[in-house]
Amino acid sequence: MLDALLSLEQSALAELAAVTGGDALEKWRIAYIGANGQLKSAMAGLKDVPKDLKPAVGKRLNEVKAALEAKFEERKAALAASGPSGPITDITEPGVDLGLGRRHVLSRTIDEITDVFARMGFSVAQGPELEDEWHNFNALNIPAGHPARDPRDNFYLRGAWAERLLLRTQTSTVQIRAMESQKPPLKVVATGRVYRPDAHDATHFSMFHQIEGLFIDRNVSMVDLKTTLLQFAKAYFGADAEVRLRPSFFPFTEPSAEFDMKMRIRGELQWVELGGCGMVDPNVLNAVGIDPEEWTGFAFGLGIERIAMRKYGIADIRWLFENDARFLRQF
Repeated sequence: MLDALLSLEQSALAELAAVTGGDALEKWRIAYIGANGQLKSAMAGLKDVPKDLKPAVGKRLNEVKAALEAKFEERKAALAASGPSGPITDITEPGVDLGLGRRHVLSRTIDEITDVFARMGFSVAQGPELEDEWHNFNALNIPAGHPARDPRDNFYLRGAWAERLLLRTQTSTVQIRAMESQKPPLKVVATGRVYRPDAHDATHFSMFHQIEGLFIDRNVSMVDLKTTLLQFAKAYFGADAEVRLRPSFFPFTEPSAEFDMKMRIRGELQWVELGGCGMVDPNVLNAVGIDPEEWTGFAFGLGIERIAMRKYGIADIRWLFENDARFLRQF
């Protein structure tokens, strides 16, 4: 038995000295000092040793066990100090491309349009989406009893009927707030969400985005308005862009016009309405304390979704809000 323990100790230490990695070290531990290892098997054989030799054999078993465990810990520490084992990672290799996110096509369209008007001298104005009737209707020359105030055509807040709060139906509310807080001359654009209870289809949605433009100064005319919109169209859509103004009616502008642009739809050039515009009505100027005898101005409102759909060939407005990554990655 003593000779067997000597042989076990010598072979175990020889194999341990040859271990060069963590996996091999773990295999050695299991083979020699693990719960089912060779040392455990040798200890089980102690019962067969003659009674007079058991003290010497037991002492030797404990010495071998202590020696192997001590050498195991030394080897483990030495391997840890020498660095990781296994294949070496080349940190100069390019990493796996996980792909970058991108801004939503509507956010990018808003930034692009705002940048065009910024180059024309327009600053950006902001306003709340939850509005009162004064800013959404009264100051915009939409009197009480006007069909545009019908609850079926607006999102009034439940429980707020006394205050008549509603989700704004147009970004024209921001031009009122701009004229209330700034003295003319002023030149601003405002972008944001607006809300109307429209049935959802390929061209209508109950929430969409607009950009509102306002220019107040002395001697502003329709010529300035048309020039501004023409320059926008050429800067955003290209030098060949064709635009026109068609007579129309809006309560807050006089005269008023629809802003159309010629675009290719299903291979055919057609006139497409992008928004409304006109000279700011004197009643609107009076409502915010600006003298219409001294100051004049123009305003326009363009649909962001309509512009994005025409520019990128998007056939259904609902696709813009479904958050289908396969669709959004195209832009």
